[in-house]
Amino acid sequence: MQPHGDFDAYSASRRPLDIEDYLDILRRQKAWILAPTFGALVIAVVVAFLWPDTYVSTAAIRVVPQQVPETFVPSAVNQELSQRINSMAQVILSRGTLSTVITTFNLYPRERQRRPLEDVVEEMKRDIRISPVVNTSDRQRGVSAFTISFAYENRHIARAVARDLATRFINENVRTRTAQSVLTTSFLSDQLEAARKELERWDERLTKLRQSFAGQLPEEMQQNWTQLMALEQRVANLNAGISRANQEKLLLETDLRNLKNQLASLRPRDFVAPGVAPRNEKLTQAERDVQQLENALLALRERYRDSHPDVQRTLQLLNAAQRRRDELLKAEEAARAAAAKADKPPETAIYDEQYVKESAALKSAIERTEALIRQHDIQIEEFGRELDRTQKAIAEIHARMSRAPIGQQQFAEVLREREMAKLKYDDLSRKQAQSQISAELERRQASETLEILEDASLPEKPTEPNRAVIIGAGVACGLVLGLLLAGARELKNTTLKNLKDVRAYTRLDILGSIPLLENDLAVQRRRRLTWLAWATACLVGVVIMTGSVLYYYGTRA
Repeated sequence: MQPHGDFDAYSASRRPLDIEDYLDILRRQKAWILAPTFGALVIAVVVAFLWPDTYVSTAAIRVVPQQVPETFVPSAVNQELSQRINSMAQVILSRGTLSTVITTFNLYPRERQRRPLEDVVEEMKRDIRISPVVNTSDRQRGVSAFTISFAYENRHIARAVARDLATRFINENVRTRTAQSVLTTSFLSDQLEAARKELERWDERLTKLRQSFAGQLPEEMQQNWTQLMALEQRVANLNAGISRANQEKLLLETDLRNLKNQLASLRPRDFVAPGVAPRNEKLTQAERDVQQLENALLALRERYRDSHPDVQRTLQLLNAAQRRRDELLKAEEAARAAAAKADKPPETAIYDEQYVKESAALKSAIERTEALIRQHDIQIEEFGRELDRTQKAIAEIHARMSRAPIGQQQFAEVLREREMAKLKYDDLSRKQAQSQISAELERRQASETLEILEDASLPEKPTEPNRAVIIGAGVACGLVLGLLLAGARELKNTTLKNLKDVRAYTRLDILGSIPLLENDLAVQRRRRLTWLAWATACLVGVVIMTGSVLYYYGTRA
């Protein structure tokens, strides 16, 4: 029986392996495991030390708030700072700006020799990082600072470029805010001029409309009503004045009539004849009763008609008093006639001074009453003329109001458009004034600005590559590759390797084993060749790794 004979893998399933089997596999396949591991180590070391260092320089820029409160002077730039940072970043990271920076600092010399400038600019964009810093204590204010980082293989150049980019951000912020403020002011000025012309055009149309429909416009309706009510009140006052003057005139005429009656009833007693009695006192009393009843009748007729009972009763009393007076007058006349026939002249004549005084007083009162009546006539005429003028004015307002619906719709449309134009003009005027103040604020740099919070740092250690990680990962990959190769070789090799395989697959009892006899010279020769190959490979690998390390430290800035 041959222990190392071929075995049909498909005749039986493989037996499970144990720790000794894995150790045997490692001893048999150690060359296939160590060779990939060592090769991966050499490659990892070469990659790690030929990979140029990358230094990251970072500059911090803080946002300085506006020095004047925004409640007093609103900012003309209403864009959020994060959006403005993105806009400024697009300008600074543009091809023209980055090309200028690359040329100024002589960046990426090797890449520029091999690739076009557009590709180098794109690579530089990947090396630039802008990170906003949000104030966690006041999230409503948003970004309070941001950082600018630049990664490059030379730390001094990285610092210079980061500082240049920070300066460009500050200058771009000033330029952007000033340009926006100036553009806003200019735009508002143009809009304000257009709004002013529009307002003047509507004012002109409104003026023409007012002239065409004077007194008929909706805005004058209230004025018309007010004037109409005032004129009607004036008419009422004039009528009341005329009525009052007429009443006073009637009273004066009554008084005048009474005075004239008193003057007519007054009899001079210029002589007293013997045997003849003086003037009859009954007649005097009768005349007084008639006068009083006449005055009462006039007063009642001013209030009531003639058919009223009081008027009828007073009229009856007046008629009775007049008949009595007439009887007394006839009796007195008869007595005087009898005395005249007797032709008895008076012995003495006594002049009646009381008659003269009373007659003069009554005449003076009559003249005053007539003057007052004439004044009331003049006042009544003036009231009448004023009443005619007022009624004409009322008729004119009524005619104007009857024509008022003409042009109301057109006037309302023009007035509405004019009000809208006025509101627009006032709003633009206010905004332009604010914009001019904001522009002055930007000119004095008292608005929101950017300033360097931390200057660009000079990095001491490279951020990449992480050589320990690269080497460790390379060794791990080589070891995994070696193990996979060893496993593949073991799966492909179906020979019996040891006594456990013989017992498991032949199911025979093993009485003894004979070792494989080989030529010692051949064995030694094979071993020397193996050691020579390993020594050469290790020497070459060590030389390559040493050269990579020396190259790195020799070219390190």
